[in-house]
Amino acid sequence: MSRRRTIPSGEINTMNHNSITAQPSSPIPADSLLRKLMVADPNKDKSLRHLGIVGDTYTILLSGDDTDGRYCLIDMHVPPGGGPPPHRHDFEESFTILEGEIEATFRGKKSVVRTGETINIPANAPHSFTNASKEAARLLCICSPAGQEELFLAVGVPVASRITPAPKLNHAAEAEMKAKIPALLPKYRTEMVKP
Repeated sequence: MSRRRTIPSGEINTMNHNSITAQPSSPIPADSLLRKLMVADPNKDKSLRHLGIVGDTYTILLSGDDTDGRYCLIDMHVPPGGGPPPHRHDFEESFTILEGEIEATFRGKKSVVRTGETINIPANAPHSFTNASKEAARLLCICSPAGQEELFLAVGVPVASRITPAPKLNHAAEAEMKAKIPALLPKYRTEMVKP
C-alpha cells in the first residue's frame, strides 16, 4: 500500500496539466442550473435505495444521475465475514472506513484497513475485501466514473434500511442469482478473478 507523496510546485507547473486530474487544462464550464444540491441521510431519507448484496447492505447515497455521471457514493454495511469476492473493473474505487475494519486484498497482498483510513483501488487492479473482525464495518465507497451503483441495483435485493441484512435466498433463487451475475458483469465493466 503506497502512501501519499507531495509533488514539488515546480514539477506541477512543468506538467502542463490540471492540478486536479492528469487531464490537460481547459476553461471551467458555466454553472449548470439544472443540477441541484443533494443531501442524503442514510438513516432518515426514505427515498434512498438500500440493497442486500452478497450478504452486505449497500445504500446508494449518490448515483450517476445525481453527479452527471462523474461518480457514485455508496454507504456499505459489511457484517462479519462479509465483502465481495475477488474482482476488477475499469473505474477507480475508493473506500473510507467509518466504523470497524476490513481486510483488503490488492493484487494478492492483504492489508488491514481501520476506522478513519481510506484506500484507493486503481482501475483494472484485482481486489477484494472481507470483514475479518467480529463487529460490523461501515464504509463509504466512491466509484469514478459512476455506474457501479447500476450493477448493484440490477443484482441487489431491496431491504428496509442501511443495516437490514439481505434475505436468505432459497436454493432456486440463489441459483438464478448466480446465473444472472456473470451475464451482467461485462455491461458494468467488471469481471471476477481467481483468488
